[in-house]
Amino acid sequence: MTVSLCIIAFNEEEVVGGLLSEVLAQSYPKAKTEIVLVNSASTDGTRKIFCEFAKKNIKDYWNIAVLDNPKRLQAAGWNTAISAAAGDIIIRVDAHASIPPEFVEKNAALAESGEYVCGGARPNTIDSPTPYKEMLLLAESSMFGSSFASYRRRSSGKKYVDSLFHAAYRREVFEKVGGFNESLGRTEDNELHYRIRQNGFKICQSEEIISYQQIRPTLSEMAAQKYGNGKWIGLTLGVCPGCLSVFHFAPFCLVLAFMAGIILAAVGAVSGNMVLMLPLAALAALYVVGDIVITLAAVMTAERKSGWLYLLPLVFPALHFSYGAGTLTGIFELPFWKRRLDGSAEKEIEKVKNCVINNTKRRGSDVSV
Repeated sequence: MTVSLCIIAFNEEEVVGGLLSEVLAQSYPKAKTEIVLVNSASTDGTRKIFCEFAKKNIKDYWNIAVLDNPKRLQAAGWNTAISAAAGDIIIRVDAHASIPPEFVEKNAALAESGEYVCGGARPNTIDSPTPYKEMLLLAESSMFGSSFASYRRRSSGKKYVDSLFHAAYRREVFEKVGGFNESLGRTEDNELHYRIRQNGFKICQSEEIISYQQIRPTLSEMAAQKYGNGKWIGLTLGVCPGCLSVFHFAPFCLVLAFMAGIILAAVGAVSGNMVLMLPLAALAALYVVGDIVITLAAVMTAERKSGWLYLLPLVFPALHFSYGAGTLTGIFELPFWKRRLDGSAEKEIEKVKNCVINNTKRRGSDVSV
């Protein structure tokens, strides 16, 4: 089977070179591999790196395409890649990723065995280890600090899940469900995988497959990422509430609880009714105790101990409240945002479907190299 390995990048000159080196090291035959590189209007040297890679290596591959995504949106970039991809299997890899040499080969084997959407765990990693970055990695890797998503951690055997991060899709999937929803900024994966499941496809996660995603290197960048993720959770309620789980709203509920507690405490202070301060005090005490217990457990299980680890009680709240505040903002902006939707996203989804179908027809019956 032929494989189209797709990478989307915006201003990633510092990291994309390392990922392309890992692409070159893949064990899957280069003659059966197409590389699709999409530059999302980068203002740095990302596109130049892509073009130099293509020029140097195209003779070894089935095909290497360098494409442009002027919309800059990540979903639009993936639609650009999918529309051009000609492989039997289309694999998505993020620019901040790291993939082992057997990544493509194992995905192709699983897809060839009959799975239509497949992949593996995608734990986090850091580019250049320092005690500070290792502390952030520990926070991001913790379920308390980040997410319950199954793809974040390795599991035994093969199982069917709701979503994957670096997934491989047989092209028949896009022929049926179309592309990504370009009206969504951070939740396009959730929405696409929801449509995939609604159309009868299963999403398979295998212990044999693994890839890695680099964390943001500073707490401020990580908190900003969480805020953006949370905001898009709030906005996605207006487009596809079914693709979200209750866990997506845990930080939002935390923020609401503290807001309610603060309001009650303020009323109590003004009225002299100290009883109204008890809910806030109880909530704060419960959260602080949980924060400290989780931190101690994380420190005890950490492979390397450093003084930075004891800042986790401050890092966890920063991530929780950033995410929850983002969701609150998204819900507030939702009615105004929905008014700006013009139906173009649905047209792009259908356009991608037609492109994939037409590419399949042009390839004819000889779909393998």
